[in-house]
Amino acid sequence: MTIKAMSSFHHSGAKGSLYLVPTPIGNLADITLRALDTLKNVDLIAAEDTRNTQKLLNHFEIKTPQISFHEHNTKERIPLLVKKLLDGQSLAQVSDAGMPSISDPGHELVEACIEQEIAVVPLPGANAGITALIAAGLAPQPFIFYGFLERKKNFARK
Repeated sequence: MTIKAMSSFHHSGAKGSLYLVPTPIGNLADITLRALDTLKNVDLIAAEDTRNTQKLLNHFEIKTPQISFHEHNTKERIPLLVKKLLDGQSLAQVSDAGMPSISDPGHELVEACIEQEIAVVPLPGANAGITALIAAGLAPQPFIFYGFLERKKNFARK
């Protein structure tokens, strides 16, 4: 995987970059300055839910256009997003809250970018698993993240 410093967002005649931008888990003030700068300067934001992301963008007066990118449209969106990146556009991918690619279709987009030698730039920030760990009073080491609980109530009760 190629990881680049964030020196510029537009590359004349070169491939664009995919920025994985974490969003606040609950409090909008938790967003980083780097995340805000990235969201303002990329060509397009691929959002899990554009309505949810629009609230964040409105709060920080960010005018960057969005495109929906969620579990139900991955197959059609990935080729489109990769083409935009190959054409030199820079994209930010966000989930509704926290780190992209953990429980949303970002992983498949990252794989497609790596396959095409498109730079993937992960930004640090909000992470629900680590946030829960440090607040739970559990010993933080060793720590293994195995994934989120199943959404179905019957499964979670077993």
